[in-house]
Amino acid sequence: MVKDERKKVFRKDCLKRLKRASHAGAYAKDKKVLTHLYRHIEKQHAQNVMLYLPLKTEINLYPLIQRLRKENKTLYVPFMEGKSFRLVKYRLPLYTKQFGIKEPKDSKQYRIKQIDIAIVPIVGVDRTHRRVGFGKGMYDRFFEKNKKNIKQVVFVARELCYAKEIVTDHYDVKADMIFTP
Repeated sequence: MVKDERKKVFRKDCLKRLKRASHAGAYAKDKKVLTHLYRHIEKQHAQNVMLYLPLKTEINLYPLIQRLRKENKTLYVPFMEGKSFRLVKYRLPLYTKQFGIKEPKDSKQYRIKQIDIAIVPIVGVDRTHRRVGFGKGMYDRFFEKNKKNIKQVVFVARELCYAKEIVTDHYDVKADMIFTP
């Protein structure tokens, strides 16, 4: 089987596992991951944090977002643009866009100098700790342009779907840390 085909099969299997993991005990799993994430953000003294606005199969970051906002952290989230995204400051209200993804209103007024921690959802990883996502390549394109401005990349998932063989490509985003329940 060709590597691209292995990646597709792996992604499909992981998505099935994530859907199952999202039904049984999702709240408890998310709470566990959020506790570790928060401690890590505090330990790193992170002020500028990149997050995502979750889909149903992803760790629900909204409680973490609320807590970090109360502490006056600067939070950034993806704003879809074509085949990639750029970061915008997190603010309310949120609007539902393509693929059911929520976004704040577009804003070009913020210049992002440095992201201390980027929290990225994953479908799975392989032994190189590179990300397998939903297959659109948006995070890969974003990180290719912005990795010099990001100190640390943290992957999160409700369940770790791990491939012992290499199914990712050199351009897939690589994690510094992975948090799962």
